[in-house]
Amino acid sequence: MLQRKVCLIGSFAVGKTSLLQRFVYSRFSDKYLTTVGVKIDRKIVPTSRGSVSLILWDLAGEDEFQSLQTSYLRGGAGFVVVIDCTRNETLQQARTHLDYLDEEHPTAAKVVFVNKIDLESSWDLEQSDFQGLERRYSVYKTSAKTGVSVEEAFHALAEAMK
Repeated sequence: MLQRKVCLIGSFAVGKTSLLQRFVYSRFSDKYLTTVGVKIDRKIVPTSRGSVSLILWDLAGEDEFQSLQTSYLRGGAGFVVVIDCTRNETLQQARTHLDYLDEEHPTAAKVVFVNKIDLESSWDLEQSDFQGLERRYSVYKTSAKTGVSVEEAFHALAEAMK
């Protein structure tokens, strides 16, 4: 069985840990738990090429890559960059992360999750704000709370990885 390392990246409190909890364990908690360093989970996903064991690295949310965090990215076959649709500043940070990933990991699969879509009345982004990203990456509007598009997005990433 193939194994592929996937790193979740994004600013603090965008929902990376909650997305993984929803995807791996089918659960959600309203309690905010700060990730310190990295937390690693695993899930087997069926693809058109057979099952793939995803080794999911939940990286601590930071607004800048630091040397320690970049070492966590080494060997990544896929990257999930998470944006919080209720905080506009996370979009610019995601663009910075994607530029870095494109330069340092050009052959890796990359997807963007626009998370917290269930908080429609609190949106701080418009569709036009991330249209440029949609030309370069697969963008999924997700909700860790309700589970909307979470499975679909992770499965699409698994298919896209070499």
